[in-house]
Amino acid sequence: MHGNQPLGIAVIGTGRMGADHVRRIDRVISGARVAAVADTDVERAKAVAAGIDGCTAHTDPAAAMAAAGVDAVLIASPGPAHEAALLAAFELDLPVLCEKPLTPDAASALRVVEAEQALGRRRIQVGFMRRYDTEYVRLKALLGTGRLGRPLMLHNRHRNVTSSPSFTSSMLITDSVSHEVDVTRWLLGHEITAVTVLAPDSSTGAPDGLRDPQFVVLETDGGALSDVEIFVNCGFGYQVQAEVVCERGTARVGDGHHLVTHTAGRWGGTITQDWTERFAQAYDDELRAWVDTTRRGGVDGPGAWDGYAAAAVCEAGVRALQEGCRVPVELAEKPALYR
Repeated sequence: MHGNQPLGIAVIGTGRMGADHVRRIDRVISGARVAAVADTDVERAKAVAAGIDGCTAHTDPAAAMAAAGVDAVLIASPGPAHEAALLAAFELDLPVLCEKPLTPDAASALRVVEAEQALGRRRIQVGFMRRYDTEYVRLKALLGTGRLGRPLMLHNRHRNVTSSPSFTSSMLITDSVSHEVDVTRWLLGHEITAVTVLAPDSSTGAPDGLRDPQFVVLETDGGALSDVEIFVNCGFGYQVQAEVVCERGTARVGDGHHLVTHTAGRWGGTITQDWTERFAQAYDDELRAWVDTTRRGGVDGPGAWDGYAAAAVCEAGVRALQEGCRVPVELAEKPALYR
């Protein structure tokens, strides 16, 4: 990239998330363009590329990254494909925005951390978009002032209308609670040291065999507790809420009361129905910040270590769910690059 030319981005994966990022780069933010896309479904890749001038379509992620005009990479392919794509980006020394998970398990995530450490500089930002949500940003800033005192507990609620047919009991932890894992680490500035998962009798709205809802307790090295109610078949709406209980007060986000009506003897509002609506602004701001920072030659936001820590905590959480016991989280020593 030279001068004021837009940042050329290769988007890897053109499913729902990838296609939405292509739209965002092409129509919402400035300073970037989609230079190439890659997907194992070549027709899907071609269809996404067709409406964008100069965008090439590929089936091989490495070929898309090596295409003319590519300065950076956005990975939105399925989690198991991330490690290979990240290592390919390292080979070309390209900055990367990688949708979560960094990789699906702690061992492969640690390999990515070690490969980036070997480069000697950060290349990866992980797509934990809640760090860019206006309400969460305000909550983080408030905690940073110290006015409320030391955080003691963080209560999180994460509800979806319904889960996809392929959703498993473990995926409530790895695909959903992973966001609260990152939020807990980020808001509190603590590492998570142990996980316990409790589950009531499953809701009659959950598919047979799915343990839904679940109640997850996270212990931290700062002496705080964080709990997560994850309920992916609540049936009525998409809700993400967090309340921090501190020594001298509390603070809560996610109530979502943007519009309240009073009419015909009743009052009420609407409940967001999915994540694309609730976090639209956060995704826009995340991508905008990544593009701006990348154009300046920097890397910011949640990094590979955050992706690795989330994978390790989720791995412990799945064990806690399956074995019905408290499971300690084992983290590698934090490399100098992330300190």
